[in-house]
Amino acid sequence: MIPSTLKLQADWQDQLVPYQHADTKKSIMQLINTFFPFLSLWALAYLSLSLSIWLAIPIAVIAAGFLIRLFIIFHDCTHQSFFQTHQANDIVGIITGIFTFFPYDQWKYEHAVHHATSGNLDKRGVGDMWMLTVQEFNQLSPSQQRIYRIYRNPFVMLGIGPLYLFVLKNRRNRKKASRKERINTHVTTFSRLALFVLLSVVFSWQKALLIEGIILYVAAAAGIWLFYVQHQFDQSYFEKNNKWDFFRAALEGSSFYKLPQPLQWITGNIGYHHVHHLGSKVPNYYLQQAHEHTDIFKNVPVITLSASLRFLRFRLWDEDQHRLVSFKEMYAQN
Repeated sequence: MIPSTLKLQADWQDQLVPYQHADTKKSIMQLINTFFPFLSLWALAYLSLSLSIWLAIPIAVIAAGFLIRLFIIFHDCTHQSFFQTHQANDIVGIITGIFTFFPYDQWKYEHAVHHATSGNLDKRGVGDMWMLTVQEFNQLSPSQQRIYRIYRNPFVMLGIGPLYLFVLKNRRNRKKASRKERINTHVTTFSRLALFVLLSVVFSWQKALLIEGIILYVAAAAGIWLFYVQHQFDQSYFEKNNKWDFFRAALEGSSFYKLPQPLQWITGNIGYHHVHHLGSKVPNYYLQQAHEHTDIFKNVPVITLSASLRFLRFRLWDEDQHRLVSFKEMYAQN
């Protein structure tokens, strides 16, 4: 457990200051080495359909990897950390939001709530994944328990989850959304639809559906997995509001997902999620440096790619044991 005191909190903030600024040259370079490969692979996937569908599919999958990297740029823009000015972040964020099919203003709001409440058991429901405690699950009716079981099934989470995300969730506005946020959501949706229509006219709707579907689906499934493993792992952190601590939530409840170098690059260093949650103004290209040169990060949980696969069994938070458990473990204890 990492201690949390006012003095240490101030120290942590001071240590992160050198990394909490955008470097315009680095940001532009990242846009270039992400956008151009993505657009090239995107076009190549369509053109290769005239040769073989089996050639187009792997190209589309690789393009999905660059879409994930493009999403990280979008993500940084929502934190106002990718460029030095709000205007630049907003412009790039809206454009990358159209490509990734995420409404910029809506996600900016929900993700800010996620950062402010991550690990807080009394403030779940916005910008996070549905997770119940053992006690809450036991209080549900049999039909409600079945619904939760279905939701937490990995095949549903990673299989149907991307469809729900793109077709339903990202297309709707929350009740208290501002006029600006509502307009941005609709502009994102109609821009993407217009692009699909254009691609359908040029190549056919079947080809457009195949390539766009593969790219968006693979990128979304990978994104859901990353979001899941970054907060729901062995020895994660969840507390009631009266005990919840922002710094412990960031350092103990956000994983250091140590990925192989190619995957770390394509995911924009988001595996250094503990750094990101403690300092959301740190651009993705400084996350590794901040981790390596800040003493407090030496004690954070480290998760490898192979080890992360076993986290798929986690379903509920056990408040008595202070850890995530599977349904099998829950029933064995009852």
